[in-house]
Amino acid sequence: MNNDFEMILFECKQYMEVNGYSYEYILKISHEWDKLKVWLTSHEVTEFTEEVAFKYCDEMIGGHIIYKDISNAEKLSLRAVRILTSFKKNGCFEFRTPRVEKKFSGKAGGEMIKYIKYCSEERHLSAKTIKNYHHFLFEFNKFIDTNNIDLNELCVEKIEEFINEFETLSLKHNAKGVIKQFLKYEYDTGVTEQNYSVFFMRDNYKKNCKLPTTYTEEEIKAIINAVERGSAIGKRDYLIILLSAEYGLRAADITGLTFENIDWDNNMIIIEQHKTGQKNEYPLLASVGNAIIDYLKNSRPVCDTPQIIVSHNRITLGQPLTSPTIHSVVTKYMKAAKIKDWKKKRHGPHALRHSLASNMLAKNVSMPIISTVIGHQSTETTKIYLSIDYDSLKKCALPMPPLHSSFYPEEDGYDN
Repeated sequence: MNNDFEMILFECKQYMEVNGYSYEYILKISHEWDKLKVWLTSHEVTEFTEEVAFKYCDEMIGGHIIYKDISNAEKLSLRAVRILTSFKKNGCFEFRTPRVEKKFSGKAGGEMIKYIKYCSEERHLSAKTIKNYHHFLFEFNKFIDTNNIDLNELCVEKIEEFINEFETLSLKHNAKGVIKQFLKYEYDTGVTEQNYSVFFMRDNYKKNCKLPTTYTEEEIKAIINAVERGSAIGKRDYLIILLSAEYGLRAADITGLTFENIDWDNNMIIIEQHKTGQKNEYPLLASVGNAIIDYLKNSRPVCDTPQIIVSHNRITLGQPLTSPTIHSVVTKYMKAAKIKDWKKKRHGPHALRHSLASNMLAKNVSMPIISTVIGHQSTETTKIYLSIDYDSLKKCALPMPPLHSSFYPEEDGYDN
């Protein structure tokens, strides 16, 4: 085998050692790499690629993703090979071996890949949006292949059948939007003879049609107190919960919080919101300031990452957290606090954000102040939260003015 493969093995071992993998685990993985090396030599392979790696897995393990009835020994072999491919591709290890391979197939799949590339390179859509497009187009590709449908053979009934595969109204709405734009692109570029995007009718979906989930101040205190602050991860998670509950920060703003955002001299936190770009200044609460100091002094891994809150995972050690991780952290402590019916509600950081606004409203804090704290650009956005505090709404009711009309008799208590 060539020197490039040997270099990949060497760098992977180094990466594992630096990130705290045990000697025993590295030994097991290295043993699997030796098997791969023998196979590569016997097949006279001169270049190690993902395609070659997956061919080895399919031939020797029975597949290159997790499949039903795979043994623990086969899982280890598969993990060892995918460690090499992900490291060569991204410079780090994939978080876990996937159970589903999201690979586009057929002529339609090829068109979808082109469209995703167009959206990324020409329309400059965000990575999050591209990921969203990839998800729905992959599902559409599966539907087309399963039903043996050509893009030029689509009809309203088939499109509706695909949309109805999604359970929630929001998923149906998002799927419609993505597929409609894709089909419009196919028509504009001459791939389809008919503009099938016209088959998508406007729906009645409204993003804020549901009442936001909220938790009482007592429940939020229980969530905060559920964090075990003796461990390194506990200190980190405590800071995450405080930032979410005390300031109502979005997950992206928590993951993006850097050392430059903390003004220790003036006891301020200054954040430019990831979603709106709006700059917000908050007083640095003693509880939050102490939590930051405790985390930095006693818990945070040594790294050069500018973000304050980082991963403690062996694979992603010292790297910034992702928004889904923040959601998982908040959910973990809602469960630990044994909040009643938390599973039936929204249980991420956004629920704590809604709760902060509604609890401020319950204390008769004015709408402009709530908007400022939450970081909304307009009080119109904040008014969504009014619908969840009926007691405060009742206080807003105006007294009935005297009526001077012969239509109402005097015995009803009104003036004639």
